[in-house]
Amino acid sequence: MTTSSTAVVPDTGSGREPSAAGRAGAARAPRASRFDWVWAALLTFAVATIGSGNAQPWRDEFASWNAALRDTDDLLGMLGHVDAVSGAYYLILHGWVSVFGDSEAMLRMPSALAMAGAAAFVVLTARHLFDRRTAVFAGLLFALLPAVSKYGQEARSYAFVVLAVAAATWLLLQALDRPTVARWLPYSLAVAAAGLFHVVSLLFLLPHAMIVVLRWWRARAWRLPVTFAAAVVVGLLPVIPLALLGQRQVGRQISWLKVPHLRGIADLWTNLFASPLVALGMIAAALLPLAWSRGRRPAVEAGLVAAVPIAVAFVISQGSTSYFLDRYLLFTLPAWVVLAAAGLAALRPRVVGAAGLALLILLGAADQRQLRTKYVKDRTDGRAVADIIGKDYRPGDGFVPVRGADRVYMIDFTVEYYLPPRVRLKDVFAQRSAIASDDLFPVECDRPVVCLDGTRRVWVVTWSGTANPYHKLPEPQEKALKDHYKVVRTTKAGNLQVSLVERNR
Repeated sequence: MTTSSTAVVPDTGSGREPSAAGRAGAARAPRASRFDWVWAALLTFAVATIGSGNAQPWRDEFASWNAALRDTDDLLGMLGHVDAVSGAYYLILHGWVSVFGDSEAMLRMPSALAMAGAAAFVVLTARHLFDRRTAVFAGLLFALLPAVSKYGQEARSYAFVVLAVAAATWLLLQALDRPTVARWLPYSLAVAAAGLFHVVSLLFLLPHAMIVVLRWWRARAWRLPVTFAAAVVVGLLPVIPLALLGQRQVGRQISWLKVPHLRGIADLWTNLFASPLVALGMIAAALLPLAWSRGRRPAVEAGLVAAVPIAVAFVISQGSTSYFLDRYLLFTLPAWVVLAAAGLAALRPRVVGAAGLALLILLGAADQRQLRTKYVKDRTDGRAVADIIGKDYRPGDGFVPVRGADRVYMIDFTVEYYLPPRVRLKDVFAQRSAIASDDLFPVECDRPVVCLDGTRRVWVVTWSGTANPYHKLPEPQEKALKDHYKVVRTTKAGNLQVSLVERNR
């Protein structure tokens, strides 16, 4: 491999505009290249929307759906008790579904749009740090990564975090070229957006600070670190209240995360790129630019944004609370793409780089198909359960989903999402509804036999794999049903079973 001749952006560490030679080079660039970010965004959106309604939603997506359907006041009430860190996304989704509906494809469409926006900033960043060839490679690679499709087809906030951090990185580079208020203010807005969509993403501020220090070290221009610090403070102002509220909720939100071990770092890559083969190829390609004699500074800067948050998340997760989870670190993906694209674009002869890009994309083809299959996210078939209930539903029927210790699996949401509008089941063991409780979950009856209140028929939905139709129901609920109801029939639906029980005469 020869050394790269692609680092065309002059060193702007002094905070000055690019040199006259640099501007002349940019002027000679094809006019169409200025719009590479457009086709990259459109391609990413197209890929992310193909088959977006195929996979059944999983429980976190059902939580998004449930939150988004609430009135704004009810949603804000819930966020005061749980899921505050997802509040910005829930509010956006609330507005979206009120206009476009809540089908699987429409629930996921905002994420596809966010990934498309992120693609634009990936291309702009690659062009700023390297050259047009790198930018084109980065646009293609980002659009066709399995992880981009995975989270572009998920009704959660992670695609918005990727967008915010990708935007912040490009805006930082712009501001370092000319550190004016007009350039730092958009950066502050991107910092605020990243923190509001996911507080853990603020780890990107550390590599950004390191980039600023490296630029300052070369130019010794104090204006850079001072203006950067001021922009960060402004961006963090709206995030601080959310971080404080989220800290009070952290025990309930992520207490299930365990302290990561070194093996967790090895396992991270497959999940981060949503493909084991693509992960290997991406890491290999991302290491190539660091060996260049030219262009090493931009490679180091992109490498800091890609790697430092992962390392810091691992270290701080050794404490009382773990934050080390692949989707929490998805915001590093754009930087990895820029690095990998730069490595491939530098290979000579050029056909080798193009072949490497094509190979990386082909390595993810099988994973792309898998991501669009029905049970890839969750094997809990809520649609099948809803069909069983809908066929024999009678007005006044009750509903008992397995909750208790298993409420985190959100079987109630999984079934309710697919029930037709005519089916209105009474949640018989919900003493106070989730909305009335300002929570994701209802408050369950402390005296289940009283809450049954003469309900004639009840649909009981529990886990399958056992002859017990009340499997894993809390003991008081199971006793109340056994004492006063008889089982009419039990039907298996994947890993769930649906039992219709009728009151004893």
